[in-house]
Amino acid sequence: MRKILVLSNSSGGLYSFRKELIEELIKNGFQVNISTPRGTKVDQLEELGCIFIETPIDRRGMNPVSDLRLILNYRHTIKKINPDIVLTYTIKPNIYGSIACRWANIPYLNNITGLGSAFLKPSLLSSILIIMYRIAFKESRMVFFQNTNNLEFMQGKRAISGPYKLIPGSGVNLERFKFTPYPDASDAIVFNFVGRVMKDKGIDEYLAVAREIKQKYPTTRFNIIGSVEPSQSHYEKILAEHEREGSITYLGYQEDIVPFLIGSHCIIHPSRGGEGMSNVLLETAATGRCLIASDIPGCREIIDGGINGFTFQAGNAYDLIATVETFLSMPHEKKAEMGKRSREKVEREFDRQIVVDSYFEEIDKILRNYDLSISMN
Repeated sequence: MRKILVLSNSSGGLYSFRKELIEELIKNGFQVNISTPRGTKVDQLEELGCIFIETPIDRRGMNPVSDLRLILNYRHTIKKINPDIVLTYTIKPNIYGSIACRWANIPYLNNITGLGSAFLKPSLLSSILIIMYRIAFKESRMVFFQNTNNLEFMQGKRAISGPYKLIPGSGVNLERFKFTPYPDASDAIVFNFVGRVMKDKGIDEYLAVAREIKQKYPTTRFNIIGSVEPSQSHYEKILAEHEREGSITYLGYQEDIVPFLIGSHCIIHPSRGGEGMSNVLLETAATGRCLIASDIPGCREIIDGGINGFTFQAGNAYDLIATVETFLSMPHEKKAEMGKRSREKVEREFDRQIVVDSYFEEIDKILRNYDLSISMN
């Protein structure tokens, strides 16, 4: 049986954004092995038919001891499984998994799911990461990029020397995130923030706009959906203070966000950078809702200004407030029309099947060398 090994830092991310690819691989006769830390979606991945290998990863920072342990874990896993192809996602699996594949002479495909906060400004860490990417990607059979900015940045730093391809992020499952009629004109306007509560995701700007807008438009509602980043636990107290004053509703982590998306009028995604392609914007757009997001790579590609939403200057709470007021001043019919345009855009440009097909094209190229080429069922 042909074997695929998938390396990632999160079982939840694999299940939420790569499920369709995994299902298609299994359908086409692959044994799919998943190497991630133990997380919330391991059971669901195993139910799909995956073989789970627990691999602890320190997602934050670079600790030489834990990182050396990770690369040795990957080397041991690759030797044990002897996969035909390895797929890697997120920073550390991309780097250390690729190096382990090079040692074992195993073909691998990489996916840049976002450069992360380390590249928001030049630093020693970002310089080290560039050198490591050069080493890791030297023999990659394909590096997938989710936005043009990330691609051009890595080209400029000479971090890629082989094949690369631009794909529409992780795409969006148009069946799970169905178009839903826009809320009635009589309903109070509801905004959502969906994501980890942390500075780099723009939570400070969202809290500022919620406080300001609620004073002018008391019937508006500002939801926050997502867990507080453990390394920034001080936000728990800040959220509690804002909730007591009535400016936000904190809903915490939600297993299924669809009901909250369709119960809203607009999402606000104030990330400061590091995005690959914003999944939450794609999912919200698929349900037929309006989008407001920072004018950064991974967000601006999803928004046609004035057509399905608006962008604002990242990190600028005043610009965000002005943008939200522009949205609130629009007639209900215009808001509903924007929501329809959101759905049309993701149907046209961000269907997840585009991503699945791109992977199968590259996998087939590799397997032809083994005279084991595949065809989609």
